[in-house]
Amino acid sequence: MEFDHIFVIGLCLIAFAIPSAVSARSDRRWPKAAVLMLLIGGGSMVFAIRENPGVYTLETVDDVIVSVIGGLVNN
Repeated sequence: MEFDHIFVIGLCLIAFAIPSAVSARSDRRWPKAAVLMLLIGGGSMVFAIRENPGVYTLETVDDVIVSVIGGLVNN
């Protein structure tokens, strides 16, 4: 698996953790799933950034996301 894929998967996990955390907090539950998704997503993003330094900046994140989705659609 390429580092771009790992980065995008981590970003998606973090994006899905936000509604999960809001839902758990509104039901007055401890957001276990949200915390787990944040840890896994953040860890995978940090791993991709450390293994491929200088590639992932705020200006290039959208290009990385589009290239990963484009690669999945074209295959």
